[in-house]
Amino acid sequence: MAPNEPDTVSAQEAPEFAPAQFVRWFREVAPYVHDFRGKTFVIAFGGELVGDGALNTLVQDLSLLSAVGVRLVLVHGSRPQVNEQLKLKGYQTQFGRGTEPTSVEALECAKEAAGEIRLDIEAAFSQGLPNTPMSHAHIRVISGNFVTARPVGVIDGIDYKHAGAVRKLDLDAIKNIINQGAIVLLSPLGFSPTGEAFNLAMEDLATSAAVSLRAEKLIFLTQGRTVLDADGLVDTELAREDADALLATGTLDEDTASFLAHASRAVKRGVARAHLVPYTLDGSVLLEIFTHDGVGTMVVEDTLDDLRPATVDDVGAIVQLIEPLEEDGTLVPRGRSVIERDVEKFTVLEHDGVIYGCVALMPYRDENMAEMACLIVHPEWQGTGEGEILLRHTESRARAMGARRLFVLTTRTSHWFIKRGFVQGGIADLPRERQAHYNRSRNSLIFIKKL
Repeated sequence: MAPNEPDTVSAQEAPEFAPAQFVRWFREVAPYVHDFRGKTFVIAFGGELVGDGALNTLVQDLSLLSAVGVRLVLVHGSRPQVNEQLKLKGYQTQFGRGTEPTSVEALECAKEAAGEIRLDIEAAFSQGLPNTPMSHAHIRVISGNFVTARPVGVIDGIDYKHAGAVRKLDLDAIKNIINQGAIVLLSPLGFSPTGEAFNLAMEDLATSAAVSLRAEKLIFLTQGRTVLDADGLVDTELAREDADALLATGTLDEDTASFLAHASRAVKRGVARAHLVPYTLDGSVLLEIFTHDGVGTMVVEDTLDDLRPATVDDVGAIVQLIEPLEEDGTLVPRGRSVIERDVEKFTVLEHDGVIYGCVALMPYRDENMAEMACLIVHPEWQGTGEGEILLRHTESRARAMGARRLFVLTTRTSHWFIKRGFVQGGIADLPRERQAHYNRSRNSLIFIKKL
């Protein structure tokens, strides 16, 4: 290298903020851009976000999503603004979470608050100053009478008056708008065929919109409300059944429980992913969407109900899955006795009594690492996401064990792991015990993922 020639480093090894780091990041987000172009996201946030001054930053990030082809439907709330209006006018009523009786006076306050927030959102999307993220952004925001509502009515003897529930949405109109690249904005108000207005819960409206539109994602932006694991870290992914079990414990605070319940309901009714993302973290929407693990809690429908721990009775089926891959050299030969010894470390996929997938997790607790091995899906069942579910399940198990890194050894499937966030390492990166048992004659590649 010439004396005055600048040092160059690979993108993987670049320090933070170095040009190569930027290139690496840009390349890493490309698969997400390709995947989400043309998909519909419903993004919902309460009036707290507006009151905390986070609207402009959010709009800048949403304009970027729109620019890369994501179809956006925004749902805003106005609860704190309505409560402030009620307080200023001398009324004692204050709204909390959920659906509550809405008087004529409270409905008028809801209309005023929704109108003010809608104008604030439209103004934020109209920005276009040079040298800002909104420069050259020409984004149309369209709102209207898209939501037909019905009265909640009388429940347990209580008349809910002008509190409403979603009856239906004008899906044709909404789809026509987002297909043209504009953003649909839904306020927490709905209208009946008789011309009456009803106060709606933002969470219910957003869930109904996501389900009706068959959205790819429903994202709730919260005041730091995400689900934490036993170590106090964000639980980045929950199967819907696990979310429901957590809700049943009654240990969550009211806000988190409300958002998680709506996320679970949306996923159960067909939304691919539902997220709880803290708007208090700068750029949280982009981080949640364009990074593998995100920064919030994602709820998914684990459609494979037969994902379960292996038992001794499953050893024969596991051996049948593994043997063809041992014979062609993809897997190192283990033998039935080894499978029997380690069977409690396996998870299997079973359908109608047939085991068609498996994976094993070997912990190395002293070094906060774990090895994933024998990730197999029978060829007849491949191509419909079972491998992804086994991987996510194993990552969750490894985190629960306290592992901070997950590694695999492979000779033929390196690209599959690279696409899912694994980075190639070396023998020295393995736990010391695993280094001692590394089979150098196989020369397996080592891939590691931070959890």
